[in-house]
Amino acid sequence: MQEAVRVDSTAQIAGHPIHPMLVPIPIACFVGALLTDIAYTVTAEIMWADFSAWLLIVGVTFGVLAAIAGLTDFLGNRLVRTQLPAWPHLVGSAVALVLAIFNALIHTRDAWTSVWPTGLILSVITVLILPVSGWLGWVLVYRHGVGVAR
Repeated sequence: MQEAVRVDSTAQIAGHPIHPMLVPIPIACFVGALLTDIAYTVTAEIMWADFSAWLLIVGVTFGVLAAIAGLTDFLGNRLVRTQLPAWPHLVGSAVALVLAIFNALIHTRDAWTSVWPTGLILSVITVLILPVSGWLGWVLVYRHGVGVAR
């Protein structure tokens, strides 16, 4: 097991790391998009497809901002890159964000084809990646001290 080393966040505001402040927004939006995709698939009510599209746009926007902050931390401090969970967290989060971007593009189609089946499948895969990547991020903060104030 790696020894815990306190590693300051490179992307911060007044000593507070930016990345963990932003990540809850895309997580909530991507989970919400999955739920509204399911609701649309069951009801065929256009409102749910519209909600999915908006949730994906907001999630992708904040996901890109969180990715920029996270990448700044990752590239800006060699000690972050030496932490065992850092690489799989980076890759998992990047894969989830890329899938969500494709999903947002799929959701620009007309209602039924925007959700069934591709949109729903992309939503499911994205949401399945989030707990693993999120857990690895949690390990970086709470076990390895990345971004934790001294």
